[in-house]
Amino acid sequence: MRFLLPLLLVFSALLCLLPGCEPKEDILTTDSSAQLEFSADTVLFDTVFAQVGTVSKRLWVYNRNNRAVRVEQVQLADNNPGTYSLIINGDETKAANNLEIRGKDSLLVLVKAVLGPSATVNKPFLVDDELRFRTNGNEQQVKLVAYGQNAYFHGVEEHITRNTTWLKNRPHVIYGFVVVDPGVTLRIQPGTRIYSHAGSGMLVQGRLSINEGINPATELTPNDTATFVRFQGDRLEASYADTPGQWRGIQFAAGSSTNNVVRFTEIKNAGFGLLIYNPLNGPHPKVTAEHTILRNISGAALTFASGGEGFDGAGVLSFSGDFDLRNCLFTNCGEYAIAAYGGTYDLNYCTVANYTPQFQRKSAALSFTNEIVTAQAAQPNITRVTINNSIVWGSIANELFFKNGDQYRPNLIIRNSILRTDDYKAATDAGSKLGFNNNGNQLNVNPKFKRSPENFGDRYDYRLDTLSPASNKGLYNAQVPRDLLYKVRNTSAPDLGAYERVNP
Repeated sequence: MRFLLPLLLVFSALLCLLPGCEPKEDILTTDSSAQLEFSADTVLFDTVFAQVGTVSKRLWVYNRNNRAVRVEQVQLADNNPGTYSLIINGDETKAANNLEIRGKDSLLVLVKAVLGPSATVNKPFLVDDELRFRTNGNEQQVKLVAYGQNAYFHGVEEHITRNTTWLKNRPHVIYGFVVVDPGVTLRIQPGTRIYSHAGSGMLVQGRLSINEGINPATELTPNDTATFVRFQGDRLEASYADTPGQWRGIQFAAGSSTNNVVRFTEIKNAGFGLLIYNPLNGPHPKVTAEHTILRNISGAALTFASGGEGFDGAGVLSFSGDFDLRNCLFTNCGEYAIAAYGGTYDLNYCTVANYTPQFQRKSAALSFTNEIVTAQAAQPNITRVTINNSIVWGSIANELFFKNGDQYRPNLIIRNSILRTDDYKAATDAGSKLGFNNNGNQLNVNPKFKRSPENFGDRYDYRLDTLSPASNKGLYNAQVPRDLLYKVRNTSAPDLGAYERVNP
């Protein structure tokens, strides 16, 4: 013990002589060669609606040096004042000073944009700026670029109180619900684009007319923009392109909505596509949909603009409604392509390709019942279903389901169609078990689409492959002389489904 005190004194003296032990990554360098690196040389906002704030884009600022650097200034050039803003270390700002980045570390800068309306009224426009960094005398820049688009904005609950036409010269952006009042018609011009914010949609108490009476001069392409009216969510990032459930959908009200026409239309990424909510089974609203695509539809426990219990989503969701569906494509509908509780459903030349690669599904793509959904219904449901020249296919063994089907069997007509079903594969009915292996139907025969999740491809394509068993198996219907893309159908032996193929 007598040596302990002298040893401590010697050790303390040595510590006083040692240089500082600060980690080198915390030691600042003033070397002018110590530059920053960035996760991107340009922060790009692709298609921003004027006056609507963007999501935050991330820009990582890297210090690849062994020692720390002090960023003397981060600043917007502000070439377009009021457009861009930054979030640095949690503070929203346009500039920040004396930011230290340790060696081999990084700094996160969040960039947001709000574009003002442009004098170029209808065409997309570009708004650029520059983010400047000064470190040890070095000036470095990152470009900020936003492509803007003026739009028509529709408010939290906008009532259309007189006959109105939505023009195609700008996109339409919906917040909340657009309500078409009773006795009023909303017409939508060919080529119009409609974007709906989360939770928003359209309630038609009057009449909706999309491309009614419009007949293209030539066959259309799958990416047509001149004729097709397109509904989708307002998240335009690529990662949201196929995400279901981003907005509510289009609802037709009981009692006042009738003779609705939806033609050359794509409805995608919604909780439901087309909905008739008539739980009291009063006079049935009527919707005719032709040359229409419903894709990426999914929603659990949905409630509707007019109230009601929660139900799962569907491309067509109907409670005592009447639908006439011609040349329609249903695909990637998470719960149902069609879910119907009473009503009349007439499908001609439709393709149901209900693959749901993002998640598992147990419900049949086409599901019908005569059950009522409320004890207050005025009368029992009557269900009528006709399926002609169609393809009913998907990723599970039973894509067709008639609950209590034996109770309305005389009202079920299925002819010249490809069906995926184990439950109804008999040629004749046996008691309450129905059979549809008759009337020119093909059961459990793969229709061979061009590209589907079964044979993969960059983008799915539900037109028919050259070896498809759906080719030349239809029964010509003079009321449907052209296919979804307005191609003329073979008058002697048309193809099944929404797409006619040019047969050799």
